[in-house]
Amino acid sequence: MKLKLLLSLILALGLIAPASVTSVSAKPICDKLGFAGLLSSCNRGKPIEVTLSAGKPLGKDVVLESGTYYKMQITADGSAELAITGASFFRAIWMNEIVISNIEVRPMAIDSIEFDAAGKAEVSFIAIKPGNYIVRIPGTTGKTQQFKISIK
Repeated sequence: MKLKLLLSLILALGLIAPASVTSVSAKPICDKLGFAGLLSSCNRGKPIEVTLSAGKPLGKDVVLESGTYYKMQITADGSAELAITGASFFRAIWMNEIVISNIEVRPMAIDSIEFDAAGKAEVSFIAIKPGNYIVRIPGTTGKTQQFKISIK
């Protein structure tokens, strides 16, 4: 009760402004967000390249910006049956679609993508939850068989 009275007195004297008076506006990501909103071309980050090949590095570490639209291009050369996994990363993004052989899949979430033979897949998404994530080939521990994704 005393705290409530003290806060009322401070507000009445004008020593601090009530929170409802302060207005904060977010800076738009780009000035030309059209009908597509966050999917607009002006809101696109650089593509993320991932290569699945026996004995070769998976990809380079990347830093993404929350609220920005990205495409992860995954290419398997068929040298082995390989997958990538990164459940924590895949849950930190809003996935628009996965395109495989011109077939568009709009999943809620995934844990991994596996290639039994050579092929390509493209995952388009908006980075959402800031943090540091690891995408790796399942069952591997080598530094070249994983890469880090940071969402800022």
